[in-house]
Amino acid sequence: MPELPEVETIRLQLAPRLQGRRIRDAHSHDSEKFTPAKDAIGTTLQGLNRKGKYLIAPLNDGRELIVHLGMTGSLAITPEPPGDPYIRAWWQLDGNEFLGYRDIRRFGRIRCVSAGQYDAIPTLAAQGPDGLSPEFTPEGFYLALRNSHRRIPTQLLSQKPVAGVGNIYGTEALWMAGIHPAKRRISRSAATSLHAALVEVLEAGLANGGTTLRDYRNADGGEGSHQNALACYGRSGQPCLRCATPLQHRTYDARTLTFCPQCQPR
Repeated sequence: MPELPEVETIRLQLAPRLQGRRIRDAHSHDSEKFTPAKDAIGTTLQGLNRKGKYLIAPLNDGRELIVHLGMTGSLAITPEPPGDPYIRAWWQLDGNEFLGYRDIRRFGRIRCVSAGQYDAIPTLAAQGPDGLSPEFTPEGFYLALRNSHRRIPTQLLSQKPVAGVGNIYGTEALWMAGIHPAKRRISRSAATSLHAALVEVLEAGLANGGTTLRDYRNADGGEGSHQNALACYGRSGQPCLRCATPLQHRTYDARTLTFCPQCQPR
């Protein structure tokens, strides 16, 4: 699933090309997950923002067009109506260009809501501060983790302590901070270390244009390169880059997580 660096890469590519563009027409798949794309017809895009894994486009009528890419979603601007069978929605822009939303597995979704009114999108309404925002602080992060008894990776994936982190960057940050994925509670100092690790891995992923393991493509159709810089995720059985101990993987809360038994003691 695209995480913060992948979604932010797409936002940075699309934002200058969408600013001030009028939506002349739209088409969507019949699923109610995608039909709200047509609700934006006749409006003007006033920018493209992001919170966590959600792309949020303010419209000139006081609403927001919200897109979640799910596991296999991507966005691209084309000069012709997209003909790909996996296109789930497209918007015709002034200037005779088309913004297409492609989603093979249909796990993504589109909504058009009054600005800031996210009751119809519970995961957006309940998520915590964005992982690359000033609101994401070490103390706030520690307090958010302290209020739950779930394992730390599960808390991260809930998006409540921090928005935008998934399995890839969560695994990398836990390895960097030396925290075992089975742990449910960590000290304030460990939370501070994990906070710093999360910011570092998210910034590195963004600098590398995201991580492409299989499906992720940016708005230009290109792949990210951060998969070449992963230290822990997907490397089970290979030597730890810090201590050379073979990395292991275990399943916790239905998620398979890789870790170093030496650097991340339980």
